[in-house]
Amino acid sequence: MKIIINGAGGKMGHMLADMAERENISVTALVDVAFETSKSEGKYHSLDDFDGQADAVVDFSSHKAAEAVISYCLKHNTPVLIASTGHTDDEISMIHEAGKKIPVFISPNMSVGVALVADIAERVAKLFGDCDIEMIEAHHNQKLDVPSGTALMLAKRIQEAKEGSVLNIGRHENGKRSENEIGIHSLRYGTEVGTHEIIFSNGLETITIKHDAKNRALFAKGALSAVKWLVNRKPGLYGMKDFIEGA
Repeated sequence: MKIIINGAGGKMGHMLADMAERENISVTALVDVAFETSKSEGKYHSLDDFDGQADAVVDFSSHKAAEAVISYCLKHNTPVLIASTGHTDDEISMIHEAGKKIPVFISPNMSVGVALVADIAERVAKLFGDCDIEMIEAHHNQKLDVPSGTALMLAKRIQEAKEGSVLNIGRHENGKRSENEIGIHSLRYGTEVGTHEIIFSNGLETITIKHDAKNRALFAKGALSAVKWLVNRKPGLYGMKDFIEGA
């Protein structure tokens, strides 16, 4: 299997390349806007600089690269796994449209553990009845998006199970908690990899679900597992829920 890593100059790109080598996955191109194209080193400034073959593109760059990544993959009919976060509505729409023509896997968090947490949270929200729901997410002090893409993904899964629920991000105003809100609180400090904790309480009992990422390598491992699964799919839009259900 051959993959292209877009965003190869970042921390996750380096981890992905190292792990791919250990798992006997060939990285046929390392792409990053910080690179000067050097075909002898397998490095490229842009996807369009690469004229070889690949089974999939794995994007760990930035949401700003969405148009270039989707354009390249549509042109070459190549499956793509998008692990970048912070996409705008227009970028999300572009990604969804691409899923009509090629296999597209998108997830703000490539952890299998987080995917399992999402499934559990959805089930709790559906069966636990009237309860208050709060979420706390913590990341390193250089993270750009607030709240995290993972927190928003978890909240969306809960909203799908709990009709009428609404997000309250940060709760900046004084006042009582509304009945149907999902509170999301973001912490940014140090080198925290990523922690997500969801609290469900009905006043009689409390359920807490927590995922604590210890090393970013887990995201690389999850991405490689998912892209192996993706290359055999039909055109469509896929995520971690599809992966763990189909694994």
